[in-house]
Amino acid sequence: MSTRDTMELKEETIRAQYDAALALLTGFDHAPRLGKAMTPDRVEERSPGLGSRPRFRSTTPGLVTRPTTRPGGVRIVERVESGSDGLVSPMQASVLHSLRRALAIALATGETIAAQSPLGELKKANLEGRLPDLKRAEFTELLSAEALLTLYTFANATAFLLAPHLGTTTVEVGTVDEILTDNAPLALQGVLWELDQDIATFASDEPRLAATVAAFAEALMEKVALRAQTAPRLEAFTSASWKVETDGLTIAGFKPARMTKGSAISMQFKKPHEVVGNHIAKYQSLRLSKMLMAYDFDRKLNPFAELGGFIFTFMGDGKPGTGKTTLIQMMAGLLNDYCTVAGYPFRYQNFSIDQIDSYQGKSGQNAKAFIDNVLDPGVIGFGTIDDIDQVAGKRGDRQSSAGQQEVTAVFMQAFAGASTVVRGNCTFGMFSNYPENVDDALRQRAGARFLVDGPQTREDYIDILSLLMGRNHAIPLGDHELFAAQEIKKAVAASFEGHSRPHEDGLIKVWDKMAADLGPLDTIAKIGRYLKAIQEADPRFTGRAIKNITDAVKVRAMDFELPDEWMENPDLFLFKPYDEKLTMIRGLTTPITVDMVIQEINRYADSEFRYADKSDEVAIEGMVRDYQRTEEAKRRYLEGKS
Repeated sequence: MSTRDTMELKEETIRAQYDAALALLTGFDHAPRLGKAMTPDRVEERSPGLGSRPRFRSTTPGLVTRPTTRPGGVRIVERVESGSDGLVSPMQASVLHSLRRALAIALATGETIAAQSPLGELKKANLEGRLPDLKRAEFTELLSAEALLTLYTFANATAFLLAPHLGTTTVEVGTVDEILTDNAPLALQGVLWELDQDIATFASDEPRLAATVAAFAEALMEKVALRAQTAPRLEAFTSASWKVETDGLTIAGFKPARMTKGSAISMQFKKPHEVVGNHIAKYQSLRLSKMLMAYDFDRKLNPFAELGGFIFTFMGDGKPGTGKTTLIQMMAGLLNDYCTVAGYPFRYQNFSIDQIDSYQGKSGQNAKAFIDNVLDPGVIGFGTIDDIDQVAGKRGDRQSSAGQQEVTAVFMQAFAGASTVVRGNCTFGMFSNYPENVDDALRQRAGARFLVDGPQTREDYIDILSLLMGRNHAIPLGDHELFAAQEIKKAVAASFEGHSRPHEDGLIKVWDKMAADLGPLDTIAKIGRYLKAIQEADPRFTGRAIKNITDAVKVRAMDFELPDEWMENPDLFLFKPYDEKLTMIRGLTTPITVDMVIQEINRYADSEFRYADKSDEVAIEGMVRDYQRTEEAKRRYLEGKS
């Protein structure tokens, strides 16, 4: 739905429904027709010790089969406030305010659409007793349509308004059964009765209160959307959209609004040309940003994840000052801009050393909350772990705290555990100056490797000097074409070709031996033998390494960048159905070549040898220092004894 088709749902129209919304929350009686009560009716005793009389059972034939459920009082306000200690808490107040606001928006939407359709006139005729018999079927269908759109708008607005108040607690409320479509007021009473039941059953504390109401709203949206697929007379609701300016809520048919689930980002974004050097890392970051935007919120899946070319986790390593932070700022800025254009919620979070807690188990909880927030299928997520060598400890390392060990366990399970599901809506980047200090198993869970090597050439250094000097000077540029060396396609092609041979000494020995024995590595059998030779040289080169390499090759097979116009005009790609997006992406893929496979093997293996060599060297140096201290201590001890 484009913005020019969006109408404003005026604030005065919504506030005019506040009294009716508050009346629904304060109390009404409702006898369930489809739902089953989960909490027993409380029957007051007439006096202590004397039970109430048994319920009357009719003996008249036919009356036994009639519903005997008595209307029960639904008091949402009392139900929510019953969990307080005498005063309403901020969370309880937020839930009640969100429910009243959502009810008012739903009633205002129903009233607005009724006024624009034949329903308004038919309601008036029915009240005056002049509704023609020929119009009764149409009237019934229109009332049912109004009930459905009112229910969906109520659930949509509730989920939208509650999103900022949700934590990591989740609740499963099951399906919503009490969906009545006789008319809008009865429909709202039915779902509020069931919401009251769910709050009584699941909302044992404040975090679970908000989570219960939000889960109920999601379940209600899903159930009503299914009913609406076959319901008539809904064109007026599905063919237009309304904007509630005060809340930033857009009502567009039976599509959930997700804007508030994103988080405001306070960051100094960088443009791609401001990242000097780091050609492969910059290129892959640009492509990954556009890959994320292909995520389908309805299917909750990304075509790239289905085709096997999606980067779920990556590691960026390099010396201090080579541009890791700048790379993060560039990628976050791109995603923020793309999501702003498309109207998608974007969430960026960083996990840092200050989230390591001295209390047992708290660090793991912080890490799990970080993972869950980024994995949220309702947002485009980007999670970073800067200086991961300080955040996540090596298993068995006596210098690592218990909190760091907890974080390592959580990340390992989240990134490649038995329950890991890659939907393609988010990516995690691990960055470190000293990746050799990261636990081997955790490091291997990084599917892609971004070598952040900073400026390398003479042109790079001229570009970065000019960039950082700014404009407050009159020094001439000289004989140099500014930023020409940062043209990504040309630089990346040269960078990839540079990996046709290994770079690390340990891997070069393996490569030379295999080249002498096998000649050109041009078959799967020869490449497989090369992989086995790498494993013999470094036992840490396991099956997970092969998977990471093949995933990288699949990414190379999709060696194309989604056109910028697809991001600038969402209707060209982002808003298309999932199957159509999948077909469009398939049409851009290129065949896998031997060169791609060899280059990706060398890139990955080079990084592992680089990490392993440094790790071994650091360990050896540490042991040498220990031995030296021991010898010196022994010498001083013997001198003192004599």
